Amino acid sequence: MENLSELLRVRREKLAKLREMGHDPFKIEKYDRTHFSTDITEHFEEMEGKTVRVAGRIMAKRDMGKTSFIDILDSEGRVQSYVRKDVIGEESFDMFKTYDIGDIIGVEGVVFKTQKDEISVKASTVILLSKSLQVLPEKWHGLKDTEIRYRQRYVDLIVNPEVKDKFIMRSKIIKSMKDYFDREGFLEVDTPVLSTIAGGASAKPFITHHNTLDIDMYMRIANELYLKRLIVGGFDRVYEMGKMFRNEGMSMKHNPEYTAVELYAAYEDYQYMMELTENVVAYCCEAVHGTTEIDYQGTKIDFKPPWIRVSMHDLVEKKTGVNFYAFETDEEARKVAKEQLHLEVEKTMKKGHLVNLAFEEFCEMDLMQPTFVLHHPVEVSPLAKRNPDNPEITNRFEAFVNTWEIANAFSELNDPIDQKERFEEQLKQREAGDDEAHMMDDDFVNALEVGLPPTGGLGIGVDRLIMLLTNATTIRDVILFPTMKPLIRD
Repeated sequence: MENLSELLRVRREKLAKLREMGHDPFKIEKYDRTHFSTDITEHFEEMEGKTVRVAGRIMAKRDMGKTSFIDILDSEGRVQSYVRKDVIGEESFDMFKTYDIGDIIGVEGVVFKTQKDEISVKASTVILLSKSLQVLPEKWHGLKDTEIRYRQRYVDLIVNPEVKDKFIMRSKIIKSMKDYFDREGFLEVDTPVLSTIAGGASAKPFITHHNTLDIDMYMRIANELYLKRLIVGGFDRVYEMGKMFRNEGMSMKHNPEYTAVELYAAYEDYQYMMELTENVVAYCCEAVHGTTEIDYQGTKIDFKPPWIRVSMHDLVEKKTGVNFYAFETDEEARKVAKEQLHLEVEKTMKKGHLVNLAFEEFCEMDLMQPTFVLHHPVEVSPLAKRNPDNPEITNRFEAFVNTWEIANAFSELNDPIDQKERFEEQLKQREAGDDEAHMMDDDFVNALEVGLPPTGGLGIGVDRLIMLLTNATTIRDVILFPTMKPLIRD
């Protein structure tokens, strides 16, 4: 087998020779394509005998002396072309023989079927539109370094049709989601990606610097606080889908840059948001699969509403036998959590922190079917409204599927005095070393003082939902260009 560097050298020599002959493909600006591959392959009866102009990448080439068969890949699929020396001319055929797998060409010709009953385009002209100076892999699964698929997604998309199909499905899911929200009367809006305060969630932000203003700024970790400002301003229903950025660990379901959608509805609560969540997910699933049922990596999952509903503290007590809210002091609760449940407990943790910690440690792994986990502790829910019957918990839920959290929602806290106190408590946690605790946002408190109506809010992790609906095992398979550590080159 030829050395790779030798193959690359030969391709460059071919390009140089073409240029010497006055045929520089990179000077061509436009090609008037009339049809795509599927127009021909799926509608042959209508297209037979017609002249077409197709364009795409050479993916296979079978030379047989004075004739050749090539497979052309375009954005819709593949179509075969039959090229004869006596038809396209000797000079053109000599140039055609130098074309390589990966080159992009334009072909004009008549649609017909070969003796082997293969739908093809009998070429009358073939023109090189772009010379590929790299060598495409013959079989993608043969590569040892699988991460190159993510580093060179453009190659991945060329040689793996199923990868392209997955991203087409991603687009359909996002469109379906937006269609559903639009139908429910929500207005799509845009809010800042850069801000002087990283708010709306408990997460570590990316920090950058604005030279002109000479201030540090943060890439958004959530768009919640700006969207709620719009509710204050009189937009009753708003949503935004876009990129969020969190300077945290990476895993099969975590990428530093990811897509989420948040929406807020005035005069609604978390119960409404539960119904909205299960309905929009079922709607998206039906849009791409025709059913609410999926098979995710061998597990049958049904998104048909209504989903399971259960309180977080009930789950914890059932799983561990411990009711943290029954203890009179936080110290007693910490002792049981540490000695009986063997949890890693910090001295600043309160009962609510321990409930959440025990839930993550002992309960999440059981949540396979779509489940709403309700009533999170107030200590871990700085922006959620307290439950009127139990001020230690909030009217909040997280939606879990396949043990993953895919959505987070609550009845929004609209008491500016309570909100400021919770921000101040978060500041204490930051001072104690928690760099994910919420910052003080005085302007948001001021907005609440202007008056936020009773409001329900929801955030959905779009990438994780797409993972489920496309049967992807890692978030990198549903993000076109995932975050990667740069390769170190000699």
